[in-house]
Amino acid sequence: MRLATGSAADLLELADGAFAGERDPWANAANAAALVFETLPELNWAGFYFLRGGGLVVGPFQGRIACVRIPLGQGVCGTAAAKRATLIVPDVHAFPGHIACDAASNSEIVVPLVADGRLVGVLDLDSPRPGRFGADDAKLLEALAAKIVAASDWRLAGIDGF
Repeated sequence: MRLATGSAADLLELADGAFAGERDPWANAANAAALVFETLPELNWAGFYFLRGGGLVVGPFQGRIACVRIPLGQGVCGTAAAKRATLIVPDVHAFPGHIACDAASNSEIVVPLVADGRLVGVLDLDSPRPGRFGADDAKLLEALAAKIVAASDWRLAGIDGF
């Protein structure tokens, strides 16, 4: 794992502290985005899209301005959401249907957030470095996503289906 400081376990422990006693998904996502952006190297965007109005709508994030709405099944985020599977894209410019929110992004990883069997959103990280993300990143971010899902009361978020 390529953490700026500490280890993957440190990131997850910091997340536990950030989520302790907090059930609001927006607050937890905001802290998670900041934590990821400050901890993982070589990122230019870290944040969330949530399922609202039948598509993904930008939520808390760190980095450059973002696309506001992404249809399910489109782009990296929409594809990962529709498949409910983590998607690692070493070269976003080679991804069919890539939605270019930031021209500086060259690689991306997207992890779906599923609560009570329902898609609630995705965790999305972009990097200016091609091939930045790998299997270790996927495991770490899936563990972080599981912590956010478990810590949050999704009825508070205005997510479709809750």
